[in-house]
Amino acid sequence: MARLVLVGLAVLALVALIVFGALSLLGGPDPGAGTAALPAASASESSAAASPPSSATPERVPTVLVECLREHCPTVFLKVTGGDVLLDRELARGERFQSFDAKVDVVLADSAAVRVQVNGAVRSPGEAGERQEFTVSRE
Repeated sequence: MARLVLVGLAVLALVALIVFGALSLLGGPDPGAGTAALPAASASESSAAASPPSSATPERVPTVLVECLREHCPTVFLKVTGGDVLLDRELARGERFQSFDAKVDVVLADSAAVRVQVNGAVRSPGEAGERQEFTVSRE
């Protein structure tokens, strides 16, 4: 009888761990909530976004937005200052990445290959092949 009780408790504990693990994976807070990778916008999407209806709430401006302008953009590295790495890879034409974190470190392998917006303002590009490192802060 005692063995059956122990086996039952072990099975119950195993099921509880599986349920807890599934809830943690599916329902937990999103660690990348401050970031979003965006696909390239089509012409119709960009024109619709340019003139939002007057009743719409103002769109949140990202701290930093990086968009690849060439067919292939060398490594783009974004990291929350003192925290997690947000992006560390090459980008394709039209691919975008944005972050809403308060302070972000940015490293561009080729600053002329990408367009960078800091708090909604376009940052001037460097020369072709020029590596740039800078930190942006939320206004």
